[in-house]
Amino acid sequence: MARPDKAAAVAELVDQFNESSGAVLTEYRGLTVKQLQDLRRSLGEHATYAVVKNTLTKIAAQEAGVEGFDDLLTGPTAIAFISGDVVEAAKGLRDFAKANPALVIKGGLLDGAALDASEVAKLADLESREVLLGKLAGGMLATLTQAAQLFNAPASQTARLAGALAAKLEQEAPAEA
Repeated sequence: MARPDKAAAVAELVDQFNESSGAVLTEYRGLTVKQLQDLRRSLGEHATYAVVKNTLTKIAAQEAGVEGFDDLLTGPTAIAFISGDVVEAAKGLRDFAKANPALVIKGGLLDGAALDASEVAKLADLESREVLLGKLAGGMLATLTQAAQLFNAPASQTARLAGALAAKLEQEAPAEA
């Protein structure tokens, strides 16, 4: 690997492996240039999709400390490097693959662990980060509301009891006078 252009390509791939939170490997054989452009747009702004050379990617993966990746690097390969929400990008790839069967998801990488194609599909089936955070916030709010009602119950019972005693005293007071 004495050529400077190959060394630069490997260095760029190493940087992308280190900076991304996940990566998904695909086989793009049979897709047109326009379809690849549409795929890049569908991934959003937090993911990049690039066609890579398998040998250079193997070298870059070794330098980045990524293992379990070599068997996925066969045939024409492109990688979606994801820097944002991994679930959102996996959903974009899954949906695009449904609409364009020529795109084949080979596997991926999430936080340094290799994923096979079925695990990437499971990742795509998860709800988005925003939806999960909303559900968590709703659950916490419901719990806090229940706790507030529980803490207010003795005070409100005391107030009702005091009101009932006052009403009873008023009814008894005119009768005695």
